[in-house]
Amino acid sequence: MKRIFKMGVVTMCVASLLVGCDTGSGNAKGEMVSGNGTKKVFEGATVIELSDDVITVDGAAISEDSESAVYKANDIIFYLADQGFTYGEGTEEDEHTQEEADAHTVVHITEPGTYAVSGKISAGQIAIDLGEDAEEDPEAVVTLILNGVDITCEVAPGVIFYNVYEPCEADTETATKDVDTSKAGANVLIADGTVNNVTGSYVARIYKSVELNAAGTEVVDSKKLHKYDAAFYSKMTMNINGDEKGTGVLNIYAENEGLDSELHLTLNGGNVNITSGNDGINTNEDEVSVTTVNGGTLTIRVSGETGEGDGIDSNGWLVINGGTVISEACSFSMDAGIDSDMGIHINGGTVLVTGNMLDRISESMQNFAVFSFASKQSGGNTYTLKNASGEAVAEVTPSNDFTYLIISSDKLTAGTYTLWQGDTQLAASKGDMGGGFPGGMMGGFPGGMPDGGVPVIPKDGQKPQMPGFNFEDAEKLDPGMVIPEAGRKPQMPEGAQRPEGGRGQNGQGGRGQGGMMNPAETSTDFEITDGGNYFNFVTAATTK
Repeated sequence: MKRIFKMGVVTMCVASLLVGCDTGSGNAKGEMVSGNGTKKVFEGATVIELSDDVITVDGAAISEDSESAVYKANDIIFYLADQGFTYGEGTEEDEHTQEEADAHTVVHITEPGTYAVSGKISAGQIAIDLGEDAEEDPEAVVTLILNGVDITCEVAPGVIFYNVYEPCEADTETATKDVDTSKAGANVLIADGTVNNVTGSYVARIYKSVELNAAGTEVVDSKKLHKYDAAFYSKMTMNINGDEKGTGVLNIYAENEGLDSELHLTLNGGNVNITSGNDGINTNEDEVSVTTVNGGTLTIRVSGETGEGDGIDSNGWLVINGGTVISEACSFSMDAGIDSDMGIHINGGTVLVTGNMLDRISESMQNFAVFSFASKQSGGNTYTLKNASGEAVAEVTPSNDFTYLIISSDKLTAGTYTLWQGDTQLAASKGDMGGGFPGGMMGGFPGGMPDGGVPVIPKDGQKPQMPGFNFEDAEKLDPGMVIPEAGRKPQMPEGAQRPEGGRGQNGQGGRGQGGMMNPAETSTDFEITDGGNYFNFVTAATTK
């Protein structure tokens, strides 16, 4: 059985921003901070003080009566070990024993209101559930103030919103990237001057009911009872807000995903730092969910402990209107720093992201530049974008390996720029590639391009498509490759070797280094025009 460990202080050397942004906490390099900080007094809030010994509510010992507005119990929802295939979809790694679960104290919040939580609990969870009718009740609203907390949960999310008011519809017919989440029942406020840590696990899918095949040996259909993928989770639309000064910090350490909502997620302020084994953020209602960043500083590093992970993954739209987004996808998987099924829109703020896959960035109100490197770049190097006067506009030091670098800022105006790795000047060819695979054009596609195939720039909301490549035609796959499910990327099984002519070392393409073809011309001048700018085959400049 898998055990989650308490991560220590993690320094994300993701980026040093020279673009005029203010994190409000002196955390401009995206550094994780540990400790509980200081508490702030919030008039009218119910005060919950966590402790491994005595938990108090407004100064009195917490109730154990489930009829109370706040009470404690040892009734955490988790994935129980040794239950058989009709219990759920979890593997042995997802399982926990009853003894592990019983060691956790759940602090239940059952009534609307504002709750200021501080203190430390080494095996516990905060669970907000206002009842089955709450989803339709506009008064079923909870504001959870993180006022210097340290929560560790080894079997489930450290914080979870179950049932609160849901003001938004999950309707694909009316879905749009522009959503108003201000009336949502799930609200988090990060108190000024505090540092808050939430370390959490996840709950694999548990069945509510199952339909078996005729032999009774396989589940052919099922309904879900529980499935909570992230350390910080909401079943309803959730808002993350900063306090008056925006100096509060929320650190999320996740075994699987970091911060999830089953519908919409809006970040309005505060400083949120996420280290996750899989996706840093996931909003997971297909073709509906919107992840919106309006303000604050969001720093994400995917450690890749699960073998993959996007920085931000929205099954609907991703809209960045302000604030700062610093995001690193998994070093070794085909994942993106920012990923969206329906479209990515950058309308403001500062965006610095890295990954090994590029999702198309839709029409945006702010200039952005995408740099596609000829080979995978090793983490730890510094990349600097300079304007025509030699002034640094952005300086990025990713800790994860990557192939794509995306930069957007209001400082990225039309003009000529240079790009540097340390003291080495870089060169590239200008292109219009709107999404796809790493390595220049399509060099990251296993085995190179299909015969006669050319990459197709997908429409908004669509994944990159490979003409001439039939996922049902095994003859066109590299020997030993697993045929993926529809819409999935092909995967090489562990230990399998790519044949000659496939992708070369460091992600370089089989047809010319770095892609389907070598660029006709490269330049050390990076010409930025208004809108989206794509630079392919980025490599060290040739010295004559």
